[in-house]
Amino acid sequence: MARSAPARSASRSLIWLGVIVVALIAVLGLGGGGFWNPTTWIPKLALDLEGGTQVILAPQLATGQTPTQDQLDQSVSIIRERVDSAGVAEAEVGTQGGANVVVTMPGTIDETTMNRIKSSARLTFRPVLYTAAQTNSAATASPTPGATDSPTPGPTDTPAPVDTPTAVPTDASDLNWVTPALQQRFDDFDCSQLNDPSYVANAPDDQPYITCGESDGAKYILGPVEVTGDKITDASAGLMADSQGRQTNTWAVYITFNDEGTRQFDAVTTRLYGYLDTDTTRNRFAIVLDGRVIEAPTTQSVITNGKPQISGSFTQQSAQTLADQLKFGALPISFTVQSQDTISATLGKAQLLAGLLAGLIGMILVLIYSLFQYRLLGLVTMASLVLMGVLTYLAIAIFSWQNGYRLSLAGVAGLIVSIGFTADSFIVYFERIRDELRDGKSLTGAVSAGWKRALRTILSAKFINLLSAVVLYILAAGNVQGFAFTLGVTTVIDVIVVLLFTHPILQLLAENRFFASGHPLTGLDPSALGAVYRGRAEFRFSPEARRKGAGGKEAAKRQTIAERKASEAAGVNGSNGEEA
Repeated sequence: MARSAPARSASRSLIWLGVIVVALIAVLGLGGGGFWNPTTWIPKLALDLEGGTQVILAPQLATGQTPTQDQLDQSVSIIRERVDSAGVAEAEVGTQGGANVVVTMPGTIDETTMNRIKSSARLTFRPVLYTAAQTNSAATASPTPGATDSPTPGPTDTPAPVDTPTAVPTDASDLNWVTPALQQRFDDFDCSQLNDPSYVANAPDDQPYITCGESDGAKYILGPVEVTGDKITDASAGLMADSQGRQTNTWAVYITFNDEGTRQFDAVTTRLYGYLDTDTTRNRFAIVLDGRVIEAPTTQSVITNGKPQISGSFTQQSAQTLADQLKFGALPISFTVQSQDTISATLGKAQLLAGLLAGLIGMILVLIYSLFQYRLLGLVTMASLVLMGVLTYLAIAIFSWQNGYRLSLAGVAGLIVSIGFTADSFIVYFERIRDELRDGKSLTGAVSAGWKRALRTILSAKFINLLSAVVLYILAAGNVQGFAFTLGVTTVIDVIVVLLFTHPILQLLAENRFFASGHPLTGLDPSALGAVYRGRAEFRFSPEARRKGAGGKEAAKRQTIAERKASEAAGVNGSNGEEA
């Protein structure tokens, strides 16, 4: 016998659901380092359930000075954005004693994340006046792909001669900045002086600056600051492309300046590009991050579009860290690590088990209610909830492995609350089917018509739930975000389960002989539900039979207002010997 259209549609939906489940398992098992890697399959836990690391950052200021509350608040905001961009969930950032910043993160903090936290990330662009020895920089300053100018190979860098000038400098690249006193300071300078935060913090923007390269160790005399990092509107990390547009394996940081920064950088590169064939030292500009030269590229083109790229000895991780630091801005003050301690979980795994037990009890109660109210139809509810649990676990584990999400007790609460929201979807659908059966439709027709009526209600309710979760996630912080996140994830999964499992299963059951017969155990018995035949807008039923309990208590409860009034009128007329 050929299968009906609803059955074919149900089969396709179940196949797609199977594909989704298999894909999630494959992503988690294969992409996470193998099916037998426990760190992939088990979601990471947040501070309240696992513990972590607490870092206290002390501000570096001149003797006797203290940070203002505005400086601390701004630092907390920037550090929180940096931590979030690293994919660390459930971190806490705040102040302590009106002076220090406290960062508490789950697990162990690696060196890269620590650099994100404590680095001031003050970026400046200064022209190079002099270097202590010959340095071959592999870095170049060039427009990002798509700009009209393209870099060309430059000559090898050589030290610029140092005179004893007396004239007033005319621009930031003028060698008259290098006075005999500055030359002496440069000769006596040791790169270890950069470890003193006060030296870096007190560097004047309008005067030359002596510093060292972060990677090559060379000493530099740099001119005054010409462009500052606060002119940057965006920064990202990516692989560079060669002159033919092919992607290379070299990582770079792509910067976008605002209008003022674009004009300033245009003027700087125009002047420095003029030294390309005459002075290979003054053709360079230094990119100074927190007092150290991270790169000193040659200027091989005039950059007019305000979108330069910083290239050099970057790894993917170091390029992304620098991009995030520049994107979220420099800290208003410098910090040093005062202490770093391991802290224990505030709640512990016992509370996690208690939360999971509460969820299990909730599911059992939902099953009991479903079996009592809907008989065997309640098994569909239970199967749907179990499937939703599997999909939710896989999704949480993937987010934990891929995006650094950590499950907190608040997140567990969101999972438990979702059980009730999910059960609502099934109840709405089942009741719509029962309404159609009361109107005299067959089970197949009732499932089809009930689904059309229920779908709009379900989607509207889930949209409100999802909107609430998104707003709560955006506006809240800390553990509240964990609750909102799990609530949003389960809402999406709820819709998937109803569309690809619950409805298709009912489509198949509608064609099952046992369920189609309306056996009382199915929960879809038309007579028990008070089904009547209506034609030409007239109620055609026996009021006498209804008064005697035809259809049972369930049918009596399910009467419409018109039916109830008709029964009452028939009862009155019947007492007078008249037929209703």
